[in-house]
Amino acid sequence: MKKIEHIGIAVKDLEAANATYKAVFGSEHYKTETVESEGVSTSFFKIGESKIELLAATNPESPIAKFIEKRGEGIHHMAFAVDDIKAEIARLEKEGFKLINTEPKAGADNKLVAFMHPKSSHGVLVELCQEK
Repeated sequence: MKKIEHIGIAVKDLEAANATYKAVFGSEHYKTETVESEGVSTSFFKIGESKIELLAATNPESPIAKFIEKRGEGIHHMAFAVDDIKAEIARLEKEGFKLINTEPKAGADNKLVAFMHPKSSHGVLVELCQEK
């Protein structure tokens, strides 16, 4: 893994969260995007070499809606940049980690993504990200 790519934060109201984080960071988000397959709208802020991704559910059945219902708003996942996501998935499986995705899928911000189950990483949902 090369670096922390972004930290994902689950929010109820994307517009309100954008206003909050604009005030915190002193700058506007640079991108919004909807990922229909995940039922989520996202907004990205650039912070140094890393990013903050705000995630809001677009439907009540989305993983983000269920996360907020169970745990409330807050940090949802840590994402790490990788050069070869398929090789990283294979390496992690060989090490005995449980993966939610054994094949990469299209994610936000022009990335291929795969998630490692939080039970394998002390309660943290880990996302692997590779530039498309």
